[in-house]
Amino acid sequence: MTNASDQTIKKTVLAYSGGLDTSIILRWLQEHYGCEVVTFTADLGQGEEIDEARTKAEAMGVTEIFIEDLREEFVRDYVFPMFRANALYEGVYLLGTSIARPLIAKRQIEIAHQVGADAVAHGATGKGNDQVRFELGYYALDPDIRIVAPWREWDLTSREDLVRYAEKHQIEIPRDKRGAPPYSTDANLLHISYEGKALEDPWVGPDEEMFTRSVAPEAAPDTPCRVEIDFAAGDAVALDGEALSPAALLTRLNEMAGANGIGRIDIVENRFVGMKSRGVYETPGGTVLLQAHRAIESLCLDRGAAHLKDELMPRYAELIYNGFWFSPEREMIQAAIDDSQKTVEGTVRLKLYKGGVTVEGRKSPTSLYSEDHATFEADTVYDQRDAEGFIKLNALRLRLRNR
Repeated sequence: MTNASDQTIKKTVLAYSGGLDTSIILRWLQEHYGCEVVTFTADLGQGEEIDEARTKAEAMGVTEIFIEDLREEFVRDYVFPMFRANALYEGVYLLGTSIARPLIAKRQIEIAHQVGADAVAHGATGKGNDQVRFELGYYALDPDIRIVAPWREWDLTSREDLVRYAEKHQIEIPRDKRGAPPYSTDANLLHISYEGKALEDPWVGPDEEMFTRSVAPEAAPDTPCRVEIDFAAGDAVALDGEALSPAALLTRLNEMAGANGIGRIDIVENRFVGMKSRGVYETPGGTVLLQAHRAIESLCLDRGAAHLKDELMPRYAELIYNGFWFSPEREMIQAAIDDSQKTVEGTVRLKLYKGGVTVEGRKSPTSLYSEDHATFEADTVYDQRDAEGFIKLNALRLRLRNR
């Protein structure tokens, strides 16, 4: 592939948040490449005022501005398929940032085709995972697209450089952006992440004031909160008997779980580019949803299917973390997972209390659980004498080995 800087670019679609960094990138693209810039701002439930992005883009001479509410598509087509797999990267991370990137990349490419752009641009740095996720998505959907990654090209290497550039080009600088921020964040309807700066020392704990989506567990209510989640084909479809759209359900579950101190993790993860990174995440609704989904699967999935899913899960999670959402292997695993979910339906009752999620009940019309077989009382369906031969056959190779 030819680097974007080696070719003339006439029009590029920029993933634009409206914040300082992407505003600087917008101006830099106009100045460095002399190209027309089309901005794309996605509402993925980040909880920020995104309409300001239009005003800022217009002030910088942008005439084609796309601002789209993608919350339902995000949860329905990306978050929920991922949760059918019970995906956890390195056993703990619910992949909140990772799962948002393929949707943004997809819409950028679609917009590029719509407006006749010959390039796309993003604001990810050259050290992180997001550059990989965006660009793998771009190339998977348009093999010939040109990509501009300013952080890998320009000579702005510090916060002071960015501020000077913004001042020179009359770009508004929020007061809290003049100094180095205590950490960087990324948010959507599934989670919010905090990384860098004050969090770079993994021995130093985060300040309580940092958290925005959950109360501290010790400050949560003293009375437990109980919720029932209904599932159909592996997806959550209702809370406490009320049918809700995917985004509405996750929004409400976030509120309930966050109010009870649920969903915080502090981890050191292995980035795809090779380094370790410390991150703090809040994923309140997703934390509850994972427990609920595993609980309903425990009734509905055959042992072999359930165990195979658990074997596939780390590979599936790694594919999403590394940016391979549009890869054939992810689609193959997804097809297997989705097939397993056809009979995953029913209701799970959970207790939310001071940071903890406890499953208290589960029921399903497709349950494989048989009380007649599992009971410790007298029964007429299971002959305990059969177990002797079962054990001896399984022990045969062990006995032969030690004779």
